[in-house]
Amino acid sequence: MATMTAAFFDGNGQMELHDHPKPEVGPGDIILNVKATGICGSDLQMNVDKDAPDELPAGHEVAGIIEEIGEGVDPKLLGQRVAVEIIGHGLACTTCWYCRQGQFRSCLNKAPAEGGGFAEYMKRKAIGCYTVPDSMSWEEAALVEPLAVSIHGVRRGQMKGGEVVAVLGSGNIGLTAIAAARALGAGKIFATARYEQQATLAKNLGADDALPDDGPAFWDAISEATEGRGADMTIETVGGHQSVTAGQAVEVTRAQGRVVIVGGFRRPFEFDFLTPMLKEQEFVFSSCYSVLEGRHDYELAIDMIASGKAPIEQMVTHRYNLDQIQQGFETSYDKSTGAVKVHILQ
Repeated sequence: MATMTAAFFDGNGQMELHDHPKPEVGPGDIILNVKATGICGSDLQMNVDKDAPDELPAGHEVAGIIEEIGEGVDPKLLGQRVAVEIIGHGLACTTCWYCRQGQFRSCLNKAPAEGGGFAEYMKRKAIGCYTVPDSMSWEEAALVEPLAVSIHGVRRGQMKGGEVVAVLGSGNIGLTAIAAARALGAGKIFATARYEQQATLAKNLGADDALPDDGPAFWDAISEATEGRGADMTIETVGGHQSVTAGQAVEVTRAQGRVVIVGGFRRPFEFDFLTPMLKEQEFVFSSCYSVLEGRHDYELAIDMIASGKAPIEQMVTHRYNLDQIQQGFETSYDKSTGAVKVHILQ
């Protein structure tokens, strides 16, 4: 059996390299030669939450070259440079009710996952592969996934051109939310940022201002821009083990405005629904990506990056080889390094 090098969380805070069986192509499948995989905030959080070693390599922000194709796959895909939607479309059955609506994330008959991009090779269904132009770098191609997450949130929130948008958090998804909202026609965008490198990038990607996540400055800026109303739409991207940002989203959003929850809250918490009820606010939850209005969020993300409307390659602050993945994770955790997005390149 052919083997490959893959990285696994050991259950005790370390990423380790092991030989692992190389996936075997089947009908409708492709084998991807992985070129770039981003370390997502969810990868960091999941490692913190895990109490057992990984059985399969993780990594879902993936780009590479299709090296093998299975029966029934268009031969033109062989050798193509692609960003892979590995969570939904890359596992989808295509025939259930959700798949027929383009909601592949909710597929009722998903294929079993066989590992992600923290490895030399990865197997997925060919339908989950989105071709990227030769002009797009591997770093940009691996950023299609987080940008698609944010595009999905902006579209789920039904943002209208010219609206004032608040973005809570300027981590990876906060920054891509800023870029997506700007590209889709936001009027003014205000973001919270905890670190200097995040604030700088937030402004570079389209925020009118990036302000501390505590204190009155954030609300003051929004209030001044809206005659005291509040943001038309707020995108919460922090989540985690805290509840402050959920309440903050209600506070900075106007009456009859929309709150889009993109951040993954990892623990239950008490929440006061009376205030948003009295303000008649809408809560929208957004997870991953899908087809909306006839186009997949991945398609829009590729177009935005390729056209220069979302210049998000500047988010990649650190690059490591697969055999340096532990150093990559350490850098991602430690924001004093100036880290924003860390990529594992091969």
